[in-house]
Amino acid sequence: MSTTKSSVKSLLDDPAAATGNRFDCAGGEGGEVSAYSNRCNQQEEEKGAGLHLDNCRLAAVKPSHGLNPYIAGILGDMDRELVENDPIGRQYVPSTQEQKTSPQEMHDPIGDDKHTPVKGLVHRYPDRVLLKISNSCPVYCRYCFRKEMIGKNAGSSMLSGADLDNAVSYIKNNKSIWEVILSGGDPLILSPRRISGVIEKISGIEHIKILRIHTRVPVSDPDKITNTICSVLGSFGGAVYVVVHINHVKEIAPKAIDALQRLRSAGCSLLSQSVLLKGVNDNPETLENLFRRLVQLRVTPYYLHHLDLAAGTEHFRVSIKRGQEIMRRLQGRVSGICLPKYMLDIPKGYGKIPVNHNYVTNNEKGNVILEDIAGGTHLYPPSEAEI
Repeated sequence: MSTTKSSVKSLLDDPAAATGNRFDCAGGEGGEVSAYSNRCNQQEEEKGAGLHLDNCRLAAVKPSHGLNPYIAGILGDMDRELVENDPIGRQYVPSTQEQKTSPQEMHDPIGDDKHTPVKGLVHRYPDRVLLKISNSCPVYCRYCFRKEMIGKNAGSSMLSGADLDNAVSYIKNNKSIWEVILSGGDPLILSPRRISGVIEKISGIEHIKILRIHTRVPVSDPDKITNTICSVLGSFGGAVYVVVHINHVKEIAPKAIDALQRLRSAGCSLLSQSVLLKGVNDNPETLENLFRRLVQLRVTPYYLHHLDLAAGTEHFRVSIKRGQEIMRRLQGRVSGICLPKYMLDIPKGYGKIPVNHNYVTNNEKGNVILEDIAGGTHLYPPSEAEI
């Protein structure tokens, strides 16, 4: 069949589905996440929404892949070419370009393994830890830096009870830890009961004052942000920050807006993190629209990430120089409350650093030179002649 002109919906009935070549709903293996995946597949069949891949394309795609009914519904009747160039479709639909890898790309680009004292927990910075409670996501981003560690590659859909207890014991015994970040995979793909159990364990640790949750769910599966899950998040004794991963204003659909409202009503502070992606948001106008809309919805833009060196992501990569230029053009053009920090995670586990455009330099005499938002330069402090 043709994959250039076939619509998203018509691809659902591809005979290749019977041989395992279906573009399945995202989810994990076993347990509640498997049940969630099965429900999504059933909904796809009922609604006629989903994607299939050609045998030759899927064979070379090793990371997990999938669309849930919500994202498939957004893509709708687009043909293959339109989907692959759509700012949402490009993020989720596998491409033959993923088969191309460069020597600098790696399995663990930000060095999680180097900072993992117990399974499921990353302790890279003194006052906070990342707790990976889920190994599955509602949808799988094609540029994910953990793409080879989640989904079908993870071996299990979530952190086991014993591993969770070991992680909690580690946190209890390290009183310098002030903040716990729930991540994965996507932590909010788990049931309210599972999440409640995790939060209950963390709430019992006196020195943990902040709970942060990194998630795609409000914009990729917003119906999962129910009043029940909001009540669970609100049960934490300290401050709760939900950091929503969002890359394009098109992702802020009505259901996503409702999900964000429910989280705010539950007392969660909302931040966003985005990844600078070629063909998705690599221009000032697109990011300006995104950041302004987020602030209007009372979501504070937090980080704009430079893409990590994950395998098969070269087609998404934007140069640091281009990223700096984009941020320089946004500086002064949009309100400061709309501007995230442009961040790069140094490969092999050395941590995040800001890589924004540098407005302060020194000349050969050691004088400070300031660059204004229009590109003009100024001596600081001004010379007597300028005063």
